[in-house]
Amino acid sequence: MSSSGFFEPLSLKSLSLKNRFVMAPMTRAFSPNGIPTSDVAGYYQRRAAGDVGLILSEGTVINRVASANNPSYPHFHGDDSLAGWQEVINQVHAVGGKMGHQLWHVGIQTPDQTSPVPADQFEGPSGITLAGQPGGKTMSDEDIADTIAAYAESAAAAKRLGFDMLELHGAHGYLIDQFFWDITNQRTDQYGGESISDRIRFGVEVVEAVRKAVGEDFVIALRLSQWKPGSFEAKIGKNPQELEAWLSPLSEAGVDIFHCSQRRFWEPEFEDSDLNFAGWAKKVTGKTTITVGSVGLSTEFTSAFRGDGAEPSSLEELNRRFDRGDFDLVAIGRVLLSDPQWVQKLQTGQEDKFLGFDRSALATLV
Repeated sequence: MSSSGFFEPLSLKSLSLKNRFVMAPMTRAFSPNGIPTSDVAGYYQRRAAGDVGLILSEGTVINRVASANNPSYPHFHGDDSLAGWQEVINQVHAVGGKMGHQLWHVGIQTPDQTSPVPADQFEGPSGITLAGQPGGKTMSDEDIADTIAAYAESAAAAKRLGFDMLELHGAHGYLIDQFFWDITNQRTDQYGGESISDRIRFGVEVVEAVRKAVGEDFVIALRLSQWKPGSFEAKIGKNPQELEAWLSPLSEAGVDIFHCSQRRFWEPEFEDSDLNFAGWAKKVTGKTTITVGSVGLSTEFTSAFRGDGAEPSSLEELNRRFDRGDFDLVAIGRVLLSDPQWVQKLQTGQEDKFLGFDRSALATLV
C-alpha cells in the first residue's frame, strides 16, 4: 500500500501542516480541579514528536458551572488552567508540532460519582436527556447568551496562548449536538423547531461568536456526529438534502473544517453511494473535512468502553477513499494512546511494528 499521499502538507488560512494525520480529541480526565499538569503537557508533546501533523486536545470546558460532569476534565478558563495549557502548547511547539484546542460543554448528562454538579443543574435545550427522558434544566435566553459568550471568551484565549487553531465539540450528544437533535431539542422558540434548519441557530451563533473572537485567518473546526451514545442509528441529516441544510449554515457562519465522527469510517452515510460522512460533508460544503472512526484497528472505537482491545488492521480502504479525494485529513485515536510513534512507523514502512490497543492505555498517560 502506498501511503505517500498522507504525508503531503496541507495549508489552510494560517494553519500549515506537514502531513494529513490528526490526533483525535480523547477525554483523559488527568487534570485535577480542571488544571492540566506537566504529565498532560508531556503526553501531548510525545505525539507531536512522533510527527502527528495536528494534535487536537481533549475536550476542555468553557466557563459554565454545568459544562463538565467530572472535576478532572480540564478547563479552558481561569488563570491556573490557562497557565497549564500555556505549558502544553509551549511543549508541543518546542518539538515542531501544531495543536488545536477543543472547546466543550457537555450539556445535559448523567453526573458520575465525582461530579460536583447536581443532576438537576445540567443545562440543555429542553430539559431532556439523551434517552429522551426529563432531566437537567431548560436553558433560558440569558443562559444561551452567556454560554455563547463563554465559548467566544475561551476561543480568544486559545488564540492568545498561541494555539494553531481551535475546534468546537458539536458531536456525541453534547450541548451543541443536543440543540441539533430533535430528541433533545423540543423548543418552540427561535432555537428549536421541527426541521434541522430550525434547530441550527444555537450552533450558528456559537460559530459566529467564535469567529468574531479569533478573526478571519484563524482556523475553526467543528466536530459533528450523526450517532449518539445509546442511539447509534440516530441521524440529524437523514439524506443529502437534510445534511446540506445542516452543514451549509455552519459553513457560512465560519467553520473551516468539518470533523466528521463515525463509529466505522468505511461505512456509507446514505444509500446509493459509498461516500462516508466526511465525504458527504465535503461534497455539500466544499470545505476541508476530517474522517475519523476506528482507523487502523480491528474493532470499532466504542468497544473500548466495554473493555475490548484491538489489533492493528489494514489501511487499504482508508487509502482508497483518501486517494479518491473524499476527505483531506484523517484523525486517529486509540492507536496513539499506546503508540505515539505510529505515524513515523507508517511513513518509514514499519507497519509490522504497529502496536494494538489495550484498555489499560486509558488508565495512564503514556
